Amino acid sequence: MKPARLAVLAIALLAGGGAALLISGDDQPAVQPAAVVPPPVVAMTDVLVAAAELPMGQNIQAPDLRWQPWPSEAVTTGYITRENAPKGMEEIVGSIARSSFLAGEPIRPQKLARSDGGFMAAILPTGMRAVAINIDTAGSNTAGGFILPNDHVDIIRTYRDEDSARGTTDTQLSETLLQDVRVLAIGQVVQEKNGNTVVTGQTATLALTPGQAETVTLAQKVGQLSLSLRSLVDSGRSADANVDGRPETALTVVRFGVAKQQSRR
Repeated sequence: MKPARLAVLAIALLAGGGAALLISGDDQPAVQPAAVVPPPVVAMTDVLVAAAELPMGQNIQAPDLRWQPWPSEAVTTGYITRENAPKGMEEIVGSIARSSFLAGEPIRPQKLARSDGGFMAAILPTGMRAVAINIDTAGSNTAGGFILPNDHVDIIRTYRDEDSARGTTDTQLSETLLQDVRVLAIGQVVQEKNGNTVVTGQTATLALTPGQAETVTLAQKVGQLSLSLRSLVDSGRSADANVDGRPETALTVVRFGVAKQQSRR
């Protein structure tokens, strides 16, 4: 082979090797895929919950309950767990719901009552008495029928002043007998249903202390009782008022159509 060809071949080999070196120097190291970190394992506890919406007064049966996995960190005191109460479902069956439950809401014994008696006795707060008073079926003495179960009312007594009746005038007196009394039921309705805004009936069942029950029973015998609806923001402000059943407000005397405040004798 001629020397000139050998020189060209040598130059070509050198150029190829140099190009190979340049190309190999630009290679980037392969990117390693990031390690997939598994999510932390959340400890779960089976909690007894309502399988469907349970209204107040519902007699709870087995189909109304189910065990549901619940994050252990979110389990609070009062929840019924399978770990602590394996027979919790069987023990709850037959109880009465003292207040409503939403579907999936944990069952709490504080909202249940075990009773062999009636429903009203089961939902009545401790130490209270249920007393029914007569009301107008048209709602004329119960805020036009807009008083619903669980509302709070004042009880107003209207009666005739017998001392004035012996004379020439007929005096009618009115007084606020009790304040901030909870209404348990209107007629046979114990809770609002289907968005009802008006409930009428012949009786209103109230939650009263024993002393208040005596006062209301006597007042109903000698006069007429009316219910005055309280605002939601006012409910609870006078919970301790008149616990002994004695009226606190002044009397309103009506003579010949003119109302006048009169101090209590």
